[in-house]
Amino acid sequence: MHILKIKSEITNISQVESLIDNVCADLNISEDLYGNILIAVTEAANNAIVHGNAQNADKGVEFIVDRLNNELVFSVTDEGNGFDYDQLPDPTAPENIEKPDGRGIFLMKNLSDKIEFLENGSKVNITFALHE
Repeated sequence: MHILKIKSEITNISQVESLIDNVCADLNISEDLYGNILIAVTEAANNAIVHGNAQNADKGVEFIVDRLNNELVFSVTDEGNGFDYDQLPDPTAPENIEKPDGRGIFLMKNLSDKIEFLENGSKVNITFALHE
């Protein structure tokens, strides 16, 4: 298990990238899966910092990485109020295609094998299947 706690500043995403690099190197993750993990988890980090904690550096984001059998689970928890994850607009809908926001969760869902929102949306578990 790996644990990382960062302050809610965009510049700290580099620490999240290092965590992902280390975990993927330790587990000898394929390049394709590494790319999916990197994009999905950094999107979750960005959402937690920008939307969850409103870039308040007094608030933190916690990352827990755990391997459960043939799955790798990244838990990302912020100190925000959460959000209604069932009411997100579809970023692929014609009326939303030009909007800069709304693609992060779409990417997270499509690049991972499972995603679940907990604690009213202030925690997300992103699961990747490990193929051996």
